[in-house]
Amino acid sequence: MQIGNYQLTALETGTFALDGGAMFGSVPKVLWSRLNPADERNRIAMALRCLLIRGEGRNILVDTGVGYKFPEKERGIYKIDHSRSTLEKSLEGAGLTAEDITDVIITHLHFDHAGGATTRENGKLRPTFANARYHLQEANLKTASDPNDRERRSYLKENYLPLQEAGCLELKNGRQEIFPGIELFPVFGHTDGQHIIRIGAADGDALIFCGDLIPTSSHLAIPWVMGYDLHPLICMREKKAILEEAARNDWILFFEHDPGIAAARIRKTDKGFTIREPLTP
Repeated sequence: MQIGNYQLTALETGTFALDGGAMFGSVPKVLWSRLNPADERNRIAMALRCLLIRGEGRNILVDTGVGYKFPEKERGIYKIDHSRSTLEKSLEGAGLTAEDITDVIITHLHFDHAGGATTRENGKLRPTFANARYHLQEANLKTASDPNDRERRSYLKENYLPLQEAGCLELKNGRQEIFPGIELFPVFGHTDGQHIIRIGAADGDALIFCGDLIPTSSHLAIPWVMGYDLHPLICMREKKAILEEAARNDWILFFEHDPGIAAARIRKTDKGFTIREPLTP
């Protein structure tokens, strides 16, 4: 998919599973399970999908998947599966290696978004992308460095301390265009200091990397927020604002965790927002 000066490619990096009730909060199971069937442990299938942006002399990766540092017990709890796809295989399919990545934009430091940012090699942790600058909101680093009790298991020091020690972490403050045609938008409903990304022109064709603001296409419904979201009402306001703009401008939404739909154009109806056209970047 080409948007402006950038070629966009969805990278599948594996799958995992989370509790369906946690993923849909107060929404009854009879509703969310129609499109998201649960296994015997009430977990639903989730993608670990990243985005590769190529252009303007850069190879930019948005998020990094869960990585390989979890011990076997946690891999089982989260049903982490790299048997069909990995970040390395997907990069290779795009003709690149980890050394070719110039920049990594991390939406936020929860382990399923930032776990692949670092690698354990010979017992030591190092940045996975040795030649890259990593871009993160300063507010999210502060949150990860002193997490609240609810998010403590999601923010792991092994995913960001090696970046700080290597001097490759670049902290951002607020909304800003970090490269021509690539803009960061901080949102605070899911966790403090997450940013979503718009690639393309505000008044033209564009793609929104939704991160955990809208993790799957099922979360297009405004009230369908996650039990993981720290501030549900803020999340609902942020979702509505983005969806209104996306529908009005015919922007593409990129879903990081949807197991079947990587991206879509949407439309507004009397009942809310729905997919108009599914896409595969």
